[in-house]
Amino acid sequence: MKPNRSVSAKLNKSTTTLRLVLGDQLNAGHSWYKESDPSVVYLVAELHQEMNYVKHHVQKVCAFFAAMEQFSNALSKAGHQVIYLTLDETKDFSLEKLIIEIIKQHKLTQFDYQRPDEYRLYQQLKNMSFSDNLSVSCYDTEHFLLPYDDIEKEFKANKHVKMEFFYRRMRKRFNILMDDDQPRGGKWNFDSENRNSFKEDDLNDIPDPIVFKNDVKNCLKRLEKHSIKTFGKATEQLIWPINRQQSRDVLKFFCEHQLHNFGQFQDAMTDQSKFSWSLYHSRLSFALNAKMISPKEVIVTVLDYFEKHSKEIDIAQVEGFVRQILGWREFVRAIYWRNMPDYAKKNSLQAQRSLPDYFWDGNTKMNCVKQCVNQSLNYAYAHHIQRLMVTGTFCLLTGIHPDEVDAWYLGIYIDAIEWVEMPNTRGMTQFADNGIVATKPYAASGAYINKMSDYCKSCAYNVKHKTEDDACPFNSLYWHFVHRHEKKFSNNGRMNMVYNSWRKMKSDNKQAILKKADQLLNNIAEL
Repeated sequence: MKPNRSVSAKLNKSTTTLRLVLGDQLNAGHSWYKESDPSVVYLVAELHQEMNYVKHHVQKVCAFFAAMEQFSNALSKAGHQVIYLTLDETKDFSLEKLIIEIIKQHKLTQFDYQRPDEYRLYQQLKNMSFSDNLSVSCYDTEHFLLPYDDIEKEFKANKHVKMEFFYRRMRKRFNILMDDDQPRGGKWNFDSENRNSFKEDDLNDIPDPIVFKNDVKNCLKRLEKHSIKTFGKATEQLIWPINRQQSRDVLKFFCEHQLHNFGQFQDAMTDQSKFSWSLYHSRLSFALNAKMISPKEVIVTVLDYFEKHSKEIDIAQVEGFVRQILGWREFVRAIYWRNMPDYAKKNSLQAQRSLPDYFWDGNTKMNCVKQCVNQSLNYAYAHHIQRLMVTGTFCLLTGIHPDEVDAWYLGIYIDAIEWVEMPNTRGMTQFADNGIVATKPYAASGAYINKMSDYCKSCAYNVKHKTEDDACPFNSLYWHFVHRHEKKFSNNGRMNMVYNSWRKMKSDNKQAILKKADQLLNNIAEL
């Protein structure tokens, strides 16, 4: 049985229920699919509305569309009744009109949906107007480790919750890396051991990443046919996983070839390897966020591999990875839902500048920004430090409006869905949420980038200079940020050393730095 490809599809006479499956709800393990039910039809649809609320990277769109098609085929093969619609069939429909049309045509009496992870989609579905004789039910996605109903117990709106303590509670709750009631290895967090940069000898050991050759020519044709505006490098053979088996292959590859060095190099950056874009990162985020693989399965698989290879793999490597999945990922999802919709409007630093054009084409003399932007345009991917401490820090220091930062991050990254993107950008990178996520702004000068990468070695700017013509822009911009927000942050205990250093500088030096930064800000498009 193949998926139906028409809004007016021919269904079983016993069909009474329409179940909606969104593009990031491709969870084959969901209880919906335990048994095929002839009274149920599943709807999976490419929607024009999802193409237009923000401009997306072309690989991101193709990845979701290809994964949705694969999922539809898998459901049909398993005996489920499926309506799978492309942009061709949905061109005249919004999500609401499409659902109502299918229900009306087939005289259905029940509509089910899984709770969306994006606030706007949840509101859209929750507020839909149906006839009185239609029953509507909302189900859990059965994906996250922290149940949605527990978010209110763990988090208060507009209040900072320390991620480390949340992470420890999650470790205890799920008995992960625990020896009775104590953390495995005697420490909860091995982050201090996971801050190595690459030495020249390390570069040759970086593994060839696992990639796929998924044919997305038809996806590209549909995007062109319907004049969908995208950006980034288009490729007819998509390297990203688009089904559960490929997702599991990526996880297996990570365990066998990357886990042993993940922790120590998780913050490192380089432009001296042809695998600079992948390094030791699992690149499971798209598979996870589309729900083709679950966080529980990822963690259990990694821990099982660690137990069998504990002589070759240090616990610091494993803990650093588990913290990202069990800690950070669950944390930002809770922050998002506990604080929406007001969170999307927060701009505590009153940032107002527009994003420079080189965020869209990589045409800048700043090598760190150039490398991270070009990598993002080529692969729809950058790892967390590239996002936080290069592009994110630049936007923070220069005062880019968080709406523009959100739109860029949400559009460019293959794994970006608003629930995970917004707390990371508006919160972690921009401090626009006034400290709900972070206890201090993640501002840094060129020294940090130089420490964690080799970007500065081939840059047109000199990372050692602050005010000279060839001075690294991050240096004076950093102190300008510190100066203009002194009233807000001078009493922040985590920034005492920074402000003490600023106050001890000679007045002439401070004025020269501020003058240099003003020049850069006035000519931000030319950097």
